[in-house]
Amino acid sequence: MRKISVIGIGAGDPDQLTVQAIREIERARVFFVLDKGEAKRDLVALREGILAKYGRDHRVVHAQDPPRDRQPEDYRAAVAEWHRLRVTLYARLIRDELPDDGHGAFLVWGDPALYDSTITLVEAVSRELDLDYSVIPGVSSVSTLAARHRIPLNRIGEPVQFTTGRRLAEDRPGDAVVLLDANCTFQRYYGEDLEIFWGAYLGTPDEILLSGPLAEIGPEIERRRAEARAEKGWIMDTYLLRSRP
Repeated sequence: MRKISVIGIGAGDPDQLTVQAIREIERARVFFVLDKGEAKRDLVALREGILAKYGRDHRVVHAQDPPRDRQPEDYRAAVAEWHRLRVTLYARLIRDELPDDGHGAFLVWGDPALYDSTITLVEAVSRELDLDYSVIPGVSSVSTLAARHRIPLNRIGEPVQFTTGRRLAEDRPGDAVVLLDANCTFQRYYGEDLEIFWGAYLGTPDEILLSGPLAEIGPEIERRRAEARAEKGWIMDTYLLRSRP
């Protein structure tokens, strides 16, 4: 039976790899890497660096990630269609490139359980092909954000919610960790007494950290984010938004 490992590799710093992740990388023989275009070549290079250091007698199979509508009228329908295309691609890659008794793997940024679709897609493939799969947790960008800013995510006796920029635009749910925000949605709340802890390219040499009262530091985050994205062609960032004590 084929085996697939979904391996969390941390937010970008190779030192964040867990011992469990390293051991699983050593065991796997075929690694599937999706190419998201030249602008995100850095992400592929980071994966290749990890494999060069820890891989054993392995090979890498590259494939082009299916295109995705970034401005859909129906968000859920667009994501469902993108997932369908990716499941088809994953199934073809595993069927064509992995022997019946082979061990393949996907390297996933951060933790595969947090705002990542790889587990869902591999589960769907497992209903089409005869394969078993396992998930190796990783250090998330959220954990890295808190560590870099030297703060706990939650305050004593208080909850913290994980959400997206799209949902934050609809409502601010109290203290919140915000991911996948391409539009600096925090600017909607400049009139409220909030503080923000923001980070981009966490765990990489290009890491940027900014924090402070939202109304004061927010415009600087907008500027730095736009400059970084223009320079590199892509950006991955997250932030904690909460009421000031």
